[in-house]
Amino acid sequence: MSELPPLKVYYDGICPICRRDRARYERWAREAGDQVTWCDVNEHDETLREKGVDPQAALLSLHVEEEGGRIREGIDAYILLMRRVPRLKPLAWLIGLPGLKEALRWYYDRWVRRRLAREGRLP
Repeated sequence: MSELPPLKVYYDGICPICRRDRARYERWAREAGDQVTWCDVNEHDETLREKGVDPQAALLSLHVEEEGGRIREGIDAYILLMRRVPRLKPLAWLIGLPGLKEALRWYYDRWVRRRLAREGRLP
């Protein structure tokens, strides 16, 4: 397997669903998962600010930093991660389709805001 460039994933480590998704990704990614560093946004406020990312925005949407420092967020971040896992590549292609991508973004954003509001973590 060719070496993949490293990624840094900023995710909500307090969220049980997010932690479960991370564990599933690591299991499915196998060796590709070794090139992914997971950072809980709740513990990396200053690092995020230094990269020009508002910590609240990182809480509201998955952020992935590529090797060169480029940061992708939301559905684009998920697509980047999913493309590394053979069984998820077709899904990455599907969720990237115009129309579907925008609909998923809208749904995801609503779901995260409801979850954070329910937990009392949405200002």
